[in-house]
Amino acid sequence: MDYQARIVRDPKICGGEPVIKGTRVTLRTVLASLAEGDDIATILKEFPTLTEEDVRAINAFAADH
Repeated sequence: MDYQARIVRDPKICGGEPVIKGTRVTLRTVLASLAEGDDIATILKEFPTLTEEDVRAINAFAADH
C-alpha cells in the first residue's frame, strides 16, 4: 500500500507528528486504539474524518517503521 500520499508531517500540525492528510489525527493515537483492541469499525466511529483506507495506511506505515 502506498501510504505516503495519506500520511504527512508538518511542524505546524500536532508538533510535527505524522497525521492523516487533512486531519489532526495522529498515527500514534490510532495505533494506540488498535493496540487496545479496537477494530477498524470502532476507530472509524471514534474518528469520523478517517476512512478504512486511512487506517490500513497507518498499519502499513507502522509495519515499515
